[in-house]
Amino acid sequence: MKKTKVVVILGCTASGKTGLGIKLSDLFGGEIISADSRQVFKGMDIGSGKDLKDYVTAKIPYHLIDVVKPNTKFSLAKYQRLASVAIEDIWRRGKLPFIVGGTGLYLQAIVEDYKLSEAKSDLKMRAALEALSVDELLGKLAHLNSEFAARLNNSDRHNKRRLARYVEIFSQELEFVPRKFSDNAKYDFLLLGIDWPMEVLEDKIRHRIIERLEKEDMIGEIKRLHQEKVSWKRLESFGLEYKYVALYLQGKIDYETMIERLNTATRQFAKRQKTWWKRWEKQGAKINWVNNFLEAKDLVKGFVKR
Repeated sequence: MKKTKVVVILGCTASGKTGLGIKLSDLFGGEIISADSRQVFKGMDIGSGKDLKDYVTAKIPYHLIDVVKPNTKFSLAKYQRLASVAIEDIWRRGKLPFIVGGTGLYLQAIVEDYKLSEAKSDLKMRAALEALSVDELLGKLAHLNSEFAARLNNSDRHNKRRLARYVEIFSQELEFVPRKFSDNAKYDFLLLGIDWPMEVLEDKIRHRIIERLEKEDMIGEIKRLHQEKVSWKRLESFGLEYKYVALYLQGKIDYETMIERLNTATRQFAKRQKTWWKRWEKQGAKINWVNNFLEAKDLVKGFVKR
C-alpha cells in the first residue's frame, strides 16, 4: 500500500516559500498547510505574512491559518494533530498536501512523527519554573532529556516560557522524541528548501519591513489587536514585528529605533532558521534545495509519479 505523499516547502523568513507553494499547488492540484507558529492566530495577518490575498487570487485552499484567537495558547502537540487531520483530509479528496513554512519545530514534528502528548498545565509548577533563570531551566531540561535540550535553537534557549513548558512536559514523563525517518509509516515526504545568500536575504527582509509598515498598515493591525484586549505583554511575546511595533506604540522606542531593531532581530531570526535546516540535515533530513520554480516543479513531478 502506497504512503500518502506530502510536499514540504521550507526556508527562512522572506525567502519566497508561500509564492512557490501557491504556484506548485496550482500546478499539481494541491492545498497548503501552513507551518508558521504565528499564522495560526486570528487577526495576526500582516506581521505573520499570511498573504491571504495571494491564496484567494490563485484559488488555493489553505489550512492551519486563523485557527485560534491571539490570547489562546497553541501547543506543538495541537499543531501536529491538526496538521495530520488536514493531510488526511486533503489526500482523501484527491489533492496533494503542501506543508509550507519556516517554523522548524512544527515541520520536524510532522516529518519525523514526534510522539507528543498534551501535558496538563500544573499552575504551581509553572509558577515555580518561571521564577528560575534561563540557565537553571536549561539545566533542569538537560537533566530530564539531554538529547532534546541539545537540539534546541537559540530562540528556545533564551525563551523562559518555552523552557518552562518543556520542563513541565518532561517532568510528567511524556514522550517528546522523534522517530527515525524510515519509521514514519503514514507519509512519504518530499522536502524542498529555498535558500538565499545572507546578503540577498537581508535586502529582502529590509524591503519587506518597509512594505509592511508603509503600505500594509502593520502598525494599525497591532494597534487593533491591542484594542481587542490582546495585552502588550502578549504581543511582545510573539516577537519580531509584534514585539517592536508594540514597544513603539507604548512609546518605549521611536519609529527609527523600531525599524532598526526589527531589522536586526529579523536578520538574526533568519540566521537561526538557517542553522536549524543545517542541523536537521545532519540528523538525516534530505532537503532538496531549489533555485527556481522549474527545479521545484521537476522534483514534485517525479515525486508524485514514483
